[in-house]
Amino acid sequence: MDPIVQLWLPILVSAVVVFFASFLLHMLVKHHNGDFKQIPNETRIMDELRKLKIPAGDYVFPFAKDDKERNTKEYKDKYNKGPVAIITIYPSGPMSMGASLAMWFVYSIVVGIFAAYIAGHALPPGAHYLSVFRFAGCTAFVGYTLALLHDSIWFKRNWATTFKYIFDGLVYALLTGGVFGWLWPAV
Repeated sequence: MDPIVQLWLPILVSAVVVFFASFLLHMLVKHHNGDFKQIPNETRIMDELRKLKIPAGDYVFPFAKDDKERNTKEYKDKYNKGPVAIITIYPSGPMSMGASLAMWFVYSIVVGIFAAYIAGHALPPGAHYLSVFRFAGCTAFVGYTLALLHDSIWFKRNWATTFKYIFDGLVYALLTGGVFGWLWPAV
């Protein structure tokens, strides 16, 4: 079976289901509302950063261009004195979610493609629902969650936040597995 061609429907339907499930989790359950804290003196800090006209991008401070610089006394003193931070500067202007929502939908299609590839190579047409659910759901779980651990391990993201996103990924994986099991081709 060519899984990508024969499984286009579960790929697309699972992406739509995950898209709406993520909407429900973020807009109704709202368990991510406490993921970020307000920085003290926000207005003053924003005013100072605005003066610097920092382009959108990812930044770290203190910054070291290589290990040689990271091992200098000056860098170590800056690091020990703090603050130490990784920040992402967004483009200024009106807030728009359109592009992010479109990319999220495409990402969900990509996860579905991998689920189709793995389940489609492991299982024949007419496979039992639970077998399909297991392969597609496990693959989707990997796609939606495992890389999230990286940010807590290396970039000190709050573990509670990471676990909430892993919970979301589990929901998306269960839905993906369910859609694939439901729409799996018959013999």
